[in-house]
Amino acid sequence: MTQPDATTTIHEGPQFDVVRETWGDREREIVRHAGSTAVVAVHDGAVVLVRQTREAARRPLLELPAGTLEDGEDPRESAQRELEEEVGLRGGRWTELGVYYTSPGFLDERMHLFLAEDLERGEQDLEEGEDVDIVRWPVDELEARLGEVEDMKTLAGLLAFLRRR
Repeated sequence: MTQPDATTTIHEGPQFDVVRETWGDREREIVRHAGSTAVVAVHDGAVVLVRQTREAARRPLLELPAGTLEDGEDPRESAQRELEEEVGLRGGRWTELGVYYTSPGFLDERMHLFLAEDLERGEQDLEEGEDVDIVRWPVDELEARLGEVEDMKTLAGLLAFLRRR
């Protein structure tokens, strides 16, 4: 694995840091991120999605339930926690679908993608200020509805699920 010649932190924040790296005569700004998880949750014959406002997109987006890894947290435990918090589903059978860089041109975030099946209803437990609408798409309609998805992790997750079926 190659390493930069020098690294300087230019921003430290609660969600991510930004560093400037020198690679020979090139400089790159890299967003450092703890990593994340996303879940293709199948419940009662439907994939459970969330619609929530994303400030960067300036509007609500339809997405897989997802979240940021906490320091030292196991990715599967993070995914299970996020699924229960966001949509109130828990337990079940879990399979890892893969680990992917989300946008490696400037971001080191790796997302752990899981499939969760045979889930039980629990209780939604949103963080203060979090506004999440639950959306259910019947599994049999997924392929026809992919064009409605604008979020890349959601598109990748649904495609990985469809490929697996």
